[in-house]
Amino acid sequence: MKYSFSYVIRLQFLGFRFSGWQKQTNAKTLHDMVDKTMSFVFGEVRFKTIGVGRTDAKVSANSYYIQLFVDDVLMDENSFIKSLNANFSPDFRAVSMQQVDIGFNIIQAAKVKEYHYYFSFGEKNHPFAAPFIVNVSEKLNIDDMMKAARLFEGEHHFHKYCTKPSENTIFKRTIDSCEIVENDLLTASYFPEKSYILKVRGKGFLRYQIRLMMATLFELGKGNLDLQFMEASLKENNDRKFLRNIAPSSGLQLFDIELNSEL
Repeated sequence: MKYSFSYVIRLQFLGFRFSGWQKQTNAKTLHDMVDKTMSFVFGEVRFKTIGVGRTDAKVSANSYYIQLFVDDVLMDENSFIKSLNANFSPDFRAVSMQQVDIGFNIIQAAKVKEYHYYFSFGEKNHPFAAPFIVNVSEKLNIDDMMKAARLFEGEHHFHKYCTKPSENTIFKRTIDSCEIVENDLLTASYFPEKSYILKVRGKGFLRYQIRLMMATLFELGKGNLDLQFMEASLKENNDRKFLRNIAPSSGLQLFDIELNSEL
């Protein structure tokens, strides 16, 4: 049976204790928790939710969107958001919602995503920082890492920065911007004195792409790789074997999503 009404809801969530967005057998997932909360709020009302995309285990989101399909129009959207937040676990927060055309498809809609990867190096971080910032014990050459991050900008061949591709995977992708900056966005009294953010912005990313990029930048920062390796890894004639080092997922955050003007 088809649904009559559709809404887009913006969420924020801390993903550290979840196995990603997609529902799985014998695993606690973000989508499961959203649907369980919706079931409590709606009672007997039929509904369906779709996420804007998958996230890896432990990955958090400052901005994530779901599309909600229901049989009945929601007369008071502000009250619905309040009810949702009253029943969500502390890991989740609903920020806003708006009605969209029933034909709108959040998965196929044009979008630009901005990811942040938070990291520090040197002295081990306070345990409370574990859900947010990855620590590298070795000294990192941040200046070299900043230069290398810029190499990812533009159109490149990302065969080496993807795992388990399908036969139809398109490896030629464009990254709008990529930079490493000092972290002044995410702060707490127990965070290290100095930390950094890899900021990556583009229309679409491959499986584990950003975590593979971050791991490669870590190796460069340690002195195990150089800029020439980075440049060669992005060329069309690269050996097309994916890199084995994958940065931990807990440092990754889906910071922002710009959906198209259909909203």
